[in-house]
Amino acid sequence: MQIILVIIILIAVIAALYPLCLMPNKPRLSGFRPFEEKMIAHRGFYDNSSDAPENSLPAFRRAVEAGFGIELDVQLTRDGKLVVFHDETLERMCGVDRILTDLTFDELMEYTLADSDEHIPLFEDVFEIFRNRVPVILEIKRHGDYIGTAKKLMEYMDGYGGIYCVESFHPAVVRWFRKNRPELLRGQISTVYERTAKAPWIAKFVLTNLLTNFYTRPDFISYDFRYMDQFSYRLMRRLYTFENVAWTIQSKEDMRRAEGTFKVFIFDSFDPRKL
Repeated sequence: MQIILVIIILIAVIAALYPLCLMPNKPRLSGFRPFEEKMIAHRGFYDNSSDAPENSLPAFRRAVEAGFGIELDVQLTRDGKLVVFHDETLERMCGVDRILTDLTFDELMEYTLADSDEHIPLFEDVFEIFRNRVPVILEIKRHGDYIGTAKKLMEYMDGYGGIYCVESFHPAVVRWFRKNRPELLRGQISTVYERTAKAPWIAKFVLTNLLTNFYTRPDFISYDFRYMDQFSYRLMRRLYTFENVAWTIQSKEDMRRAEGTFKVFIFDSFDPRKL
């Protein structure tokens, strides 16, 4: 009987704590209006089979010229240069199995992006393209020294008067912004990790179910829209007010499916002007 009572108490405690773990920051929705008014071009308005591959200078120019907002990825080279690149390795985009954070910037310049003559750009060069022109979502990658990446990014962004927000898959990065730049809009990126990642099951469970929100207090959740009905994310939307960002919309059909849940849309692989 005592064991049953202990189990009942444990279940009650977990049930009480669960909604608290999901709690985001206090609503700051007005800051997201510029992001709601523009579609956000994922890694720029790119085409990997052209001379404007993802996360390249031409892709960002195309996005700005088309009037889209921008989403981009940042990480640090071995010699501390802040560059714009998505993957952990160069294999998919440059055809060589090397880890970006193990290389210096000069070493990166030996490779080109996809089938183009473009190279992995410095963040400072991308910054000059979007400066004060469009809203920007800055993703700090979880590769290498992610806290160092966040600090380096802020060397450029502190004092910047344009519209931007920061996000990461890694809760420690979101927590860093909560503690060190609380005025910035910060977001937790997530997906259903059970299906997509190699990691300990407990880590995948916690991240999928957004159970680090009590620690990071994100202003927005950027969720893989395909899993918008994931239980914890759906419960969070019912309990709390926060901004919902969809990644990654790749067709008119995706857009129609996501419109009822999300207000900010990150897209690639199609031209939303033709909707």
